[in-house]
Amino acid sequence: MKEYTYRKMTIDDLDLLVSSRVMVLRAANRLPDDTDMSEIEKQSREYYKNAFAQDCHTAYLVFDGERLIGAGGISYYTVMPTCDVNTGRKAYVMNMYTDPEYRRQGIAYRTLDLLVQDSLSRGIEHITLEATDMGRPLYEKYGFVQMPSEMELRNKR
Repeated sequence: MKEYTYRKMTIDDLDLLVSSRVMVLRAANRLPDDTDMSEIEKQSREYYKNAFAQDCHTAYLVFDGERLIGAGGISYYTVMPTCDVNTGRKAYVMNMYTDPEYRRQGIAYRTLDLLVQDSLSRGIEHITLEATDMGRPLYEKYGFVQMPSEMELRNKR
């Protein structure tokens, strides 16, 4: 099996992070290449600036030589303590992506593991994510389980 480079990103990688975020969103939402992503780029840039300054996000990009072939991120946040999460500290996995030519080689699994290990090293054990149908088997293999009680309010205006 070929070895790839898994690189933990820093604020110095801002341009690469923003472009990879746009790439992931285009792929996940099946958007045409000419879709205007300028607002997403602007907001992503601000998000990364703030998140790195506050140390509340970790991102990994995966490379085959110079070619970007994978991505993953995890955001850290705090809610009021609960009986299940007495510290109130939580993590949310996002931006998981592997180039279609590189799928089924363990790249996403290793990226996910790096993100989970980062979270655990911070003492954060409550980790959630949203799974697509394609990604669900990976997350289940890793040990994630479906949450039966969470709900969402969408566009109530």
